[in-house]
Amino acid sequence: MFYIGCHLSSSNGFEAMGKTALDIGANTFQFFTRNPRGSKAKPIDPKDAAALQTLLKTHHFAPIIAHAPYTLNPASADPKTREFARLTMQDDLQRMEYLPGNLYNFHPGSHVGQGIETGLQFIVTLLNDILTPHQATTVLLETMAGKGSEIGRSFDELKRILDAVKQNEKMGVCLDTCHIHDAGYDLSRLDDVLNEFDKQIGLSRLKAIHLNDSLNPLGAHKDRHAVIGGGAIGMQTLTKIINHPALKHLPFCLETPNDLNGYAREIKLLRGLYRD
Repeated sequence: MFYIGCHLSSSNGFEAMGKTALDIGANTFQFFTRNPRGSKAKPIDPKDAAALQTLLKTHHFAPIIAHAPYTLNPASADPKTREFARLTMQDDLQRMEYLPGNLYNFHPGSHVGQGIETGLQFIVTLLNDILTPHQATTVLLETMAGKGSEIGRSFDELKRILDAVKQNEKMGVCLDTCHIHDAGYDLSRLDDVLNEFDKQIGLSRLKAIHLNDSLNPLGAHKDRHAVIGGGAIGMQTLTKIINHPALKHLPFCLETPNDLNGYAREIKLLRGLYRD
């Protein structure tokens, strides 16, 4: 089955997101756990969470993805910023227990000039503080484009985090097509990229894909998403990605610059290009 969805607003609650996903032809989706540019989170309504769980099961959804806010920087040089990231992510994972068996994705952060080694260690320390053996959520490191001092621009950097996390089985990776293109991975040579991922990290760690085109040329390190087929990656390569035997079973989530009608059109287009 082809699992495709997009980023949805959580402002009207969990069940409403599930119904919106169905309306646009989706069978997975992503949402922010709280204000993406702030820190506030709405209280969880257990009945609403249970209603979404029923909807997901009834309509055979893939795991859904909760996305941490952009304001978090677990690799920061500022202890207060790191503590904010720790408390927020810890709270998010506790809240995700209302939706067990799903995914929680975050940007590894930026070392802001203190060096990659220090930044990596701060991320590992945070993850070792908050992950528990009994949690029902898999935490995903997102592949990044490599803007400035951003961590996660290479598979090696992600591997070094994963290898040092004690609750290793609770971790995975979300591959963002725009980000890795901008980081310098040539997706037109998809088998080569996946072979490198498998060698460095292991394809079993790959749990979700952010499916986006890119406004920038290969290796630009800029992170500007484009609509499907409207950028430098192109429709031919994106079609190969959704049909690759190592990827086609994964949940694909669109983060393209679109409204709901635009997402519905892209989902319909991609379903037409997917081969069972």
